[in-house]
Formats: sequence, structure tokens, C-alpha cells
Amino acid sequence: MIYRYLYGTRRAVLARAGLLIAAIALIDWRVDLNISFGFLYLFPILLVGMVSPRWQILAAAMACTALSDVFAPLPFTVANSLPQDILVFTSLAGTGLFAFEISRSRQLERESRERVERESAARREAEEQLEFLIGSSPAAIVTMSSDCQILRANSAAHRLFGVAPGQLPGKNIRRFVPALGRVPFLGETPQAFRTEMQCRGEREHGDVFLANVFFSTYQTAVGPRLAALVVDASEDLREREEASLEQLMAGSRILVGAVSHEVRNVCGAITVIYENLVRSGTLKGSKDFEALGALVETLNKIASLELKQSASTSHMEGIDLAETLDDLRIVLEPYCQEAGVEMRWDIPREIPPVWADRHSLLQVLLNLTKNSERALQEADEKRIEISIAAGENLVSIRVTDSGPGIEAVDTLFQPFQKGADSTGLGLYLSRAFVRSFRGELRHDPTVKGCCFVIDLAVAAPGAARTEKYGTYPTALAR
Repeated sequence: MIYRYLYGTRRAVLARAGLLIAAIALIDWRVDLNISFGFLYLFPILLVGMVSPRWQILAAAMACTALSDVFAPLPFTVANSLPQDILVFTSLAGTGLFAFEISRSRQLERESRERVERESAARREAEEQLEFLIGSSPAAIVTMSSDCQILRANSAAHRLFGVAPGQLPGKNIRRFVPALGRVPFLGETPQAFRTEMQCRGEREHGDVFLANVFFSTYQTAVGPRLAALVVDASEDLREREEASLEQLMAGSRILVGAVSHEVRNVCGAITVIYENLVRSGTLKGSKDFEALGALVETLNKIASLELKQSASTSHMEGIDLAETLDDLRIVLEPYCQEAGVEMRWDIPREIPPVWADRHSLLQVLLNLTKNSERALQEADEKRIEISIAAGENLVSIRVTDSGPGIEAVDTLFQPFQKGADSTGLGLYLSRAFVRSFRGELRHDPTVKGCCFVIDLAVAAPGAARTEKYGTYPTALAR
């Protein structure tokens, strides 16, 4: 019951204390007994101590001591009243300060409890969100102890490793990802690992897959732990290898076509010489000469085979050029930073889709920028700029560098050039790739330095074309 009067708003508590002090003073004044009612001031001082700072408590104790002196039944004398006043003041002040400390302690305790409750609620909410995130994650997430025993695993980990739901905890991670079993834990090494690796994984029934593993080691109260996120990268490997094979086959067809063209020219010259010898009659009747003629004719037929320069895939689509340039930036910028080459990108916000094969176009852009990087090795100003100009039916990609430029422009796209870094086929194959999806690669001699332009036809959004049934747009004039 008393707690209802001790607590409340500061104004209400002080009002109660004031009324009590006035009531006690009135009683002490009006009641004519040979006793002092000053001890009753303990109750209002208790109220004051619950809501006031220390100096106000001391002031209230001093005022109550003065009131007890004024209405004391005996006259004031220094010898008798002063020790009594000191005792009264000390008692009142001590009571008030005691109430102050109790009030402050309860306030701190309440604030601490509220803070703990808020933190506990926030922690529970975070744990629920984290539990939901881990449980619904498409990537396999596992935690394991220092003996490589799996402690926890989400449903994606059970699916990835081919284990029945709930059966993965307790198993050894070496059974599924042997490379994780060789990671040193904290305690074995002072260094904490937060990194990734690509390794081989194995499912419960023995199937092998390529795994991208992101893992970290950490310390807990019960010992070192390791958390790992495992992703099946087998599909990426297959797509990468298939794309590489398609690129190899497309490049091989173009290369064989170039060789056949050169061989056809040589066979044409040999045929002319053979026919001249036949007309002269000098070797008429010679079996070896006739056999040589048959070999030349067979070689000429082989060299005359027209190899179709088709696209690297049988199905061509209108691609998003911005995504291809983003891939180029990811691959190219680290190399340019190491070489001290400044990259400039002038890419408009809106780029229409274009007819192209994404992988082939990326290879062409890499070849052009790599050529520019080599040309800038001895240049004072090292800069490569890639810009795009979009028209109604045509999108042009410009690759410009601040190098010395090209001297032999006439033989720029011819294969097997002397003095080339490799086979001299880079620009020849690049133009062949661009032409395979009905584009054009050309050199712009009007720009300072070296500038190559890739012209691509604009495609309708979502459009697709096939070599077998479809036709290519004729927006690019040859």
C-alpha cells in the first residue's frame, strides 16, 4: 500500500511530501504535549529522497530540522538543542539519501532489465531471421567441430550431399568435402581463415561434383568451429567447358578455312604449271607425271571445300550489350590496374539489344583490349576508352587507345602476318567471329592512336534467330 504513495510523477510525490510536512508542523504546533513530533518528518523526507537530487534532500532535511526546532516543546538552547538538531538533521538526511540510493538502484535495475529484454527480443528476432535464412537458403550451409564432425546443416546441405533429412549432423565432413577436413582450426594455428576454395565433393551415393566452398574458422566457448557454405558448381563447369569447346570448334573452322584459302591459291598455281607441261607434251606417257596430276587434282578438291563460317552457337539471340560490357570490365580492369592503364567507359544508360553471340563478342573485345594493352607498354600516356554509339538499326562499339597506332593498315586483317606476337590470327579471327553473327569489325584511321569499331545490328527485345530456319537482319551494309 505504501509503495503507491512512494512512486509516481515527481510533481505528485513532492506534493505529497509538502502536505505531510505541513501536516506534521501543524500537529507539532497545535498539539500541546511535552513531546516533539519531529521524528514524523522521516516520512516526507523519504518521499523527497525518492524523486529529488541530493542537494534538495539535504535542503528538505534542514527545513524539517528547523521546523522541529520552532515547534519544539522546550525553548531553544545551544547546550541542549544543538546536539538534538544535529541528530535530527543527520537522521533525516540519512533517510533521504538512503531513499535516493534505493530509488536510483531500482531505476538502474529497471533500465538494465528493459535493456536486457530489448536485447533479448532483438536477439530472438535475429536468431529467427537467421534460422529462416539458413533454412531457406539454396546453398548448403554446415557448421562443424574441430574433429570435423558436422554439428548443424540446413536442408540444402542434405539435398546436396544426398543424405536423408536430419541425418547429416554427426557425420564427418571428410566424407563429403575432403578438402574441408584439412583446414586448420583456431588453436592449431593463430590465424583465422575467411576465404573460399574450389574443390571436389562427393555425395552419399558416390557421385562426384565440383564445389565452390566459402568457409571461416572461429572460436566459441566450447571450442573452435568451422562454418562453410558449399555450392554445386558442376553446371557452371559444364557450361564453361561446352562454351570453350564451341569457341574452339568455331575458331578451328575459321582457321581451316583460312588455310584452305591459302592452299587453294597454291594449288591453282600448281594446276597452271601442270597444264602447261601437259600441253608441251614433254612428259606425255609418264606414269609418275599422270599420278602427280591426280594428286594435284585431289588436293585442289580438298582445298576448294567451302567451310561455312557459322556462329559459335546454332541459336542466336538479341543480347544485352551492357551485361557483356560488365563482364569485360570484371575481367579487364584488374589487369589494367596492374599495368597502369587508365580505363574510360562511355556507356549510355539505354542500349538496345543487338544480334551477337555473347561469348564470341566478349572474346573479340578481350582480344582488342589486350592488343591495346600491349601497344601501351612503352607509351607515355596509357589510356583505353570503350564507348558505344546507338543508332536506329546499328550499335557501334569503339575501342580506342592512346598508343602509337598501326602502320600497315592495308594488311591489318590478313592471317599469318610476319612480326605478330603469336600466329598473326588475332584480328583475322576477331573479324571472322563478328561477321559470323552478321556484324563488322573495322579500323578507324581518322582517330588518333588506334581505334577499332564493332558494328552490330539492333535486335528487337526478346528476339531470337536460328541458322536453320531463321534469317539474319541485313542492317549492316557490306
